[in-house]
Amino acid sequence: MDTFPTAQPATATAASTPNRRRVATAAALASAVEWYDYFVFGIAAALVLGDLYFPAGSSTAGVLASFATFAVGFLARPLGGIVAGHLGDKRGRKPMLVLALTLMGLATTGIGLLPTYDTIGVAAPILLVTLRVVQGLAVGAQWGGAMLLATEYAPEGKRGVYGSVVQLGVPIGVVTANSVFLLAGAFTTDSAFAAWGWRMPFLVGLFVLALAWYIHTRVEETPAFREAERALAEKEKSEGSSPLRTILRDHLGTVLLAGGSFAVNTATFYILITGVLDYTTRELDMNRGAVLTVSLCVSLTQLVLIPASAALSDRVGRIRIYAVGAVGIALWAVPLFLLIDTGSLLWLAVGTFVASCFLSIMYGPQAALFAELFTPEMRYTGASLGYQIAAVGGGGLAPFVMVLLLEATGTSMSVAAYIVGLSVIALVSIKVLADRARSR
Repeated sequence: MDTFPTAQPATATAASTPNRRRVATAAALASAVEWYDYFVFGIAAALVLGDLYFPAGSSTAGVLASFATFAVGFLARPLGGIVAGHLGDKRGRKPMLVLALTLMGLATTGIGLLPTYDTIGVAAPILLVTLRVVQGLAVGAQWGGAMLLATEYAPEGKRGVYGSVVQLGVPIGVVTANSVFLLAGAFTTDSAFAAWGWRMPFLVGLFVLALAWYIHTRVEETPAFREAERALAEKEKSEGSSPLRTILRDHLGTVLLAGGSFAVNTATFYILITGVLDYTTRELDMNRGAVLTVSLCVSLTQLVLIPASAALSDRVGRIRIYAVGAVGIALWAVPLFLLIDTGSLLWLAVGTFVASCFLSIMYGPQAALFAELFTPEMRYTGASLGYQIAAVGGGGLAPFVMVLLLEATGTSMSVAAYIVGLSVIALVSIKVLADRARSR
């Protein structure tokens, strides 16, 4: 039967302030560059990859194939989380984060250099899918390592704020990815962009390797891991146990509840940054550059809202703030698509801005919340697995499901209903987590 572990504080009272700041900065940068690399694929999938790597009889079929490849990366994320989580709990947070950054840099650069279907035939989509899988493995491994570097160095009472610096990697990645694509589009013609301009954002992946080396040489392992390492070794020797085995045997319910609570957030997020980009440009004939600009500006607001909601969670509790965001997403799903369907850039901005606010309210405290669900010796495994289950059930399939729903029903209200359904799952999961926390 699943029970909550007695989670020890993910903090490091002995760490110096300069060291905390260096570690927090490194964790934030690691998150930002990983998510940048991950998001450029989503934008390219919505704009060009369907035509270049999956030639088909209709634009819809090409987009579906492109979004399916996008989803493949999410299917690989739990495996990355499991492997890196297990090794991260046994060998340390830092080595797994360095490995994740290296894999992401190599895979993203490889996509930027990959020949198209017209050049090498069926090998092109096969290689594209393979590189996307590597991206998925990398980001699945990255989040837990970066999150724990930040939260396990956090001073008492500021775990939410320190965890939010890793969460900021998402809007920073989105803003940077959109900006680079806007620049590539501005300095190329439509034909040049389709031929080579879209590749430029992927080649930035080379800079990730430099960051991996910096973390490897300059960042120390977390005190919480060092304290838990000896206890874990003794437990494994006496009981023949391991972090992954312990999670699957005793805490699988907590992992599934964590994933269920977060799926609506990641699904809505990817609908906004990739599904809506495809829908507005292909179905509503809106300008690509204008839609990307709206997405960029909306993401900038998250840079303020994510740390603000995390700081508030340090004062009033994680679950309470987390639940407010989930309720807001459910209530805003229908108005969001009613505004998008007007085809007005202004109403698109209003709709996505409000949705982004609710996503930020939920996302800010999420890192600290997931870290606090598990004890240090199983924290990387448990938190990573919960997060990546949500990524598969929500984010990875969301743009693909959106296109299918639009084709099957002819109305965006079906997409709104999909979001509402995930919101209900989230609220039920949050309620059970809250009840368990009170009963501990």
